[in-house]
Amino acid sequence: MSSLSVSLLRGAVTSPFKRAGRPGAELPAGRASLPPARSAPGPLASYSRVCGFTGPGVLPLTYPHVLGFPLAMRVMTGRAFPLPVLGLVHTWIDITRHRALHPEDRLELTAYAACLTPHRRGTEVTMVTEARLAGELVWESRSGYLSRHATGTTTAPAAGAAVPEDLPAVAEWQLPGDLGRRYGAASGDRNPIHLYPLTARLFGFPRHIAHGMWTVARCLSEAEAGIGAGEPGRIRSVRADFRAPLPLPATVTYAAAGSAFEVRGGGRVHLTGSVTLDGS
Repeated sequence: MSSLSVSLLRGAVTSPFKRAGRPGAELPAGRASLPPARSAPGPLASYSRVCGFTGPGVLPLTYPHVLGFPLAMRVMTGRAFPLPVLGLVHTWIDITRHRALHPEDRLELTAYAACLTPHRRGTEVTMVTEARLAGELVWESRSGYLSRHATGTTTAPAAGAAVPEDLPAVAEWQLPGDLGRRYGAASGDRNPIHLYPLTARLFGFPRHIAHGMWTVARCLSEAEAGIGAGEPGRIRSVRADFRAPLPLPATVTYAAAGSAFEVRGGGRVHLTGSVTLDGS
């Protein structure tokens, strides 16, 4: 958690000296890694509680991303990374596990920048996080982060899986104003835009907003509850696209049908996504 705070501070200092959209920009070739380690029980329990995961003995599908996020931030705030980290917008995430994961697993984590892609609103970088057990790749995520700047191109990355319109409502969530602080304490991600209205306004938001990764995790815990309490950890992969910020506090609807899901509220769709299950 202290490592992530240092990276956030470094990003705030270095961002004014970087220019998005610079011709010929290249990504750093290096990778950031952590040696094999078990998940600490306390932080994992706090994370599971705030996200709604209840399956005992199973590592939530999103949790390795939380563990590896400080590594991704270390790469994105490094001197060789071409985009300013301040203002980067998390646009999508793909997560896949290749085997069941458990809290006692000693995961070795690695993060690196994979590619830069022209976007109609700027430049998008794809960050990859991988988890290995005894050298075997057991989990991976790919995330898109958009750096907005003027551009003459209309090219955009390929959209995620299509989500049917008017998905039926499954649950209504009451999101408290302190949700960002609670998730930040559990995950270590204390980005100011998620904490208080005042700190969010410093970055152009009228109110503080929910963490996108909390929203994804909460959708997965709701989907697991729908699958059945006796079958935790059956979700093998998830694709989620972040459509609009989710201001706090809020009342939102979780809607789902088949493999597709979405979170909507206040006349907006905030998140869309889809899952695959073991055996499908």
